[in-house]
Amino acid sequence: MLRALCVAVFALTLAACNQDETKSAPPPPAALNSEAMGVFCGMNLLEHPGPKGQIITASRIDPYWFSSVRDTVAFTLMPDQPRDIRAIYVSDMGAAPSWEEPGATNWIDARKAFFVIESRRRSGMETDEAVPFASRAAADAFVASHGGRIVGFDQIPKNYVLGSSAAEQNGYDPAQIKTN
Repeated sequence: MLRALCVAVFALTLAACNQDETKSAPPPPAALNSEAMGVFCGMNLLEHPGPKGQIITASRIDPYWFSSVRDTVAFTLMPDQPRDIRAIYVSDMGAAPSWEEPGATNWIDARKAFFVIESRRRSGMETDEAVPFASRAAADAFVASHGGRIVGFDQIPKNYVLGSSAAEQNGYDPAQIKTN
């Protein structure tokens, strides 16, 4: 009897642990499709070359889509944007068919990616880009071809993503971002 009770308590404890893991596991990335519109530019992401980003929050069903990785990172730094971020995904450009077609399903966790900044490649919106890669070797190869330097997500300088851009020079107002 005591043995059966111990087994039952152990099973319930194990089940509770599994539920906690499920709640804390990040949701999977969404596939890039024709309905994905950039938060900042309001344009269809499929119409722009270069890496993309998506942010999934607890308070919204659909991801926030970004036409560039630079915009994705900037969103996380803006104090007026949602703080309930569950996942940040960026295009793995090492697995992308090309710069013009960054891929619909080759998403990687942005916090684990290697980013090349200050390269000669421009984002789809013609701004500086933080080009993401799943592997250090792919990032090194990109640097050899296009210049730049490799950093982690938390090492991307704030002024690199929040500084002056073509969008801002054309009258873009970050206060006009719609998040709901």
